[in-house]
Formats: sequence, structure tokens, C-alpha cells
Amino acid sequence: MDERKAFLFGAASALRLLLSVGFPSLPDLLTGRVEISTPVTSFKRLREGLFLYTHNVSPYNGGIFHQAPIFLPFFAMIPQAAFSVVTIILYILVDLLSANAIMKIADSGESRSSRLFQSSRKDIKWDTIAVGAAFLFNPLTIASCIGRPTSVFTNCAILLAVAKAIDGKSLNSMLALALASYFSLYPALLLPPLLLLSYDRVHRNKKETRTVLAFIATNAGSFFAGVGLLLYMSYLITGSSWEFLPSTYGVQLLLPDLTPNVGLWWYFFIEMFDSFREFFLGVFWLHLGSYVGGLSIRVRRQPLFVITSMLGIFAIFKPYPSISDTSLYFALLPLYAHIFPLLRHTFLAVSTLLYATFLGPAFYYLWIYAGSGNANFFYAITLVWSIALSLMVGDYICAVLRDEWEVERPEMKGRLIKQI
Repeated sequence: MDERKAFLFGAASALRLLLSVGFPSLPDLLTGRVEISTPVTSFKRLREGLFLYTHNVSPYNGGIFHQAPIFLPFFAMIPQAAFSVVTIILYILVDLLSANAIMKIADSGESRSSRLFQSSRKDIKWDTIAVGAAFLFNPLTIASCIGRPTSVFTNCAILLAVAKAIDGKSLNSMLALALASYFSLYPALLLPPLLLLSYDRVHRNKKETRTVLAFIATNAGSFFAGVGLLLYMSYLITGSSWEFLPSTYGVQLLLPDLTPNVGLWWYFFIEMFDSFREFFLGVFWLHLGSYVGGLSIRVRRQPLFVITSMLGIFAIFKPYPSISDTSLYFALLPLYAHIFPLLRHTFLAVSTLLYATFLGPAFYYLWIYAGSGNANFFYAITLVWSIALSLMVGDYICAVLRDEWEVERPEMKGRLIKQI
């Protein structure tokens, strides 16, 4: 590890430790925030489930604990006397591991030059240390680390899957994605673009002799085998019972817990008549899943960008999003510094995002604590948040398509175009 990287990691770790130790009430405060913790990632719910597990009571009976069973024996190994300190150090290490994966992705240059596409602006890039710093010193990342939602582990597994795919280690990539999908259901939607990325990198390094179909079948099989193995381990952890399935993945699919969050689903289904609930659940999930095929086909030449865009879409449209999902999307955006000049709505998107960031906690306070507002206050600001993210995701997709078009037609580079 070079000196700059060591200094970056040391500074990021020191900042997190300083905030956690210097302000002892901050971790508990952030753990209770709906912007950070959701019913399926909350650290408070994890501790409740851990208490039941250590007292030989099933944590899935009460409808409180909705997280993967493997977390239970893992966190049960931490001594209770030092639980807070050890968990903070653990989350810091996970953040550093995520940052290391992002820096490896940046080093590869895959975002600027893939097997099937090379940007005409490939010389425009951020330094690897700057890419890592953008992730580690992002306030959303820091807040997620101190708030300790289990989504941090999901994010780390996703980044490791992408980094391993770029390294040409497709089997490791599939196993990392299987772990992410086991933690939280939605990463399974990343399988198609990750398969494309793995194939491109292996083929680019001339290490692949199998046909495309054989490669996809082998690696998809590895992914499903990894998920199956983790589910069987969970079956053993829960005392040879499958009751964890409806309490973990069933909750994400059917949305029985309508605790407020920064997403779009909770308020919609509060107001929904029960007779229409199943229909709109299908519509919402179909909407979320429909982006995978379209983006994988249209931006086939840049599978890493498909993954990046899908992470942005997840941060908007998944059932239980949090700022941890947004921080993961923001972490990959510096890889596309070469298309920054092509962005058209940067100021509007960033301004709207900051507006929602500052007013969101205020509106939640007016609703829950002051009693001078209602659910519409908070839902309105989450709509603004989602609009800002949608504008940002759409702007980046348009910029990438423009970049591809300029490679096909170099004479149009820098010229204003209109659809007529």
C-alpha cells in the first residue's frame, strides 16, 4: 500500500472514530433515523434479533427481525461489554474494503475503455485516490457507517463482485454477488450486466475459450449454487427451519412493514385499498426489474455503466431504500469524469438533492415529534429526493449515449443537436 492510500484510509478511519467516540450519542441517534435505517437493515432490529437468538428464542417469530440469519452468529461472537466499539471498528473496516474495491475498479479504466467501446474522452479521469476519497468522505457514507445499517455489507459485497469481475475472476464475482443477494434481494437483478462484464474482461485478457452460452451457464450456475449454499446454512442456523424465508425475503417482496423511509413504496401502499395491493406490488416489482434488460441491451458495450445506472435506480425504486444505497451510486459516478462535460442538469440535480437533504429531517420532525404536520410533509420531500436522483440518473445515461454517438460520428463532437 502506497503512502497516499495509507494516509487516505487512516484519515477516513480517524474521522469515523472521532465522530463515534467524541459524540457518544451520535451512533444511537443515526441508528434511529429513517433515512439510514429501514425495517430490513436497522441495527436496532439486529440487536433485538440478536438478543432473542442468544436466549434461544427464534428472532423471526415476532415480526421485528427481517435480516439474513447469518448475521446472528456473526454478531453473537462480539463480546457484549465492547459491542459498540467493536461494531464501529467493524463497519469502518467494511468501508475501507469497499473503498479499496472502488479504487481497483478505477485503476482498471473499464469505465472509459471497455472491450467493445473506447471513449474519445478517455484521457479525462480522476486520480484513484480522489475516487476513493469521494467515497470515504461522502457525508452519506459516513452517516451510514456510524448508523450501522446492514446495507453496508450488501454494498461492500456488490463492489467486491464488480472488482472481481474486472479482475477476470468470474467465479469469485458470482459468489460475491450471491452473498449480496443473500443479504438483500435486489442485487440479484445485477446478474445479467455482471455476467456481461465478466465475459468482456475474461475475453479481453484472452483467458476464455468457452462459448458465450457456456460461460453464462457456468457462472449463472455458480451464482445460484452460492445462494443455495447460503440459504442452507441459514436453515441450519435457525434450527433446521425455513421460517426465515417469509420474514426476510418475503418482507421485501410483499412489503408488510410500512415504516416510513426515503423511498416511494411505503406511502403509496398505506393509501392503497387491500383489493388492489397484489396488483400494484406486481407492477412496482415489474417496473424495477424492467430496467435491467433495456439497459443491458442498449448500453451493451459498457456493462459497468449498466451496473452503475442500476444502482442509481435501486436507490430510487427499491422497496426499502436508504441513503446508504445513494452513497453507493455516488461512489461510482467519479469513474465517469470523462462525461462530466456532457452533463446538462448538474446544477439543478445537485441543488434539488441538497434541498431535500436539509428539509427531509425537518419535515419528519414536524410530522412525528412536533405534531404540526402529517405524513404528506415527509412523503413530499422524499418525492423531491427521488426526482433529484431520477434527474441525475437520466442525465448520466444521456451523457453516455451522447459519448457513444460522438465516437460513431466524430464530426458531431461538441455540436448542439436537436431532435426534430
